[in-house]
Amino acid sequence: MRYLVILEKRETSYGAYVPDLPGCAAVAETEKEVLQLIHEAIEFHIEGLREENRPVPFPHSAVSYVDVPA
Repeated sequence: MRYLVILEKRETSYGAYVPDLPGCAAVAETEKEVLQLIHEAIEFHIEGLREENRPVPFPHSAVSYVDVPA
């Protein structure tokens, strides 16, 4: 499955979360690190859902951009 990951650059770190997996998030000092951590978090999150016999949400989020005058 392929999940949308939202990345947020902060003053001293990067954050990432998955809209289709509530509670699945990661924080790191670099973008590369946060992408690795969120990948691991997604796998861990899905594994936990399966162990609890809960449904794994199907990815349904999408991204789109809207241009506005500067």
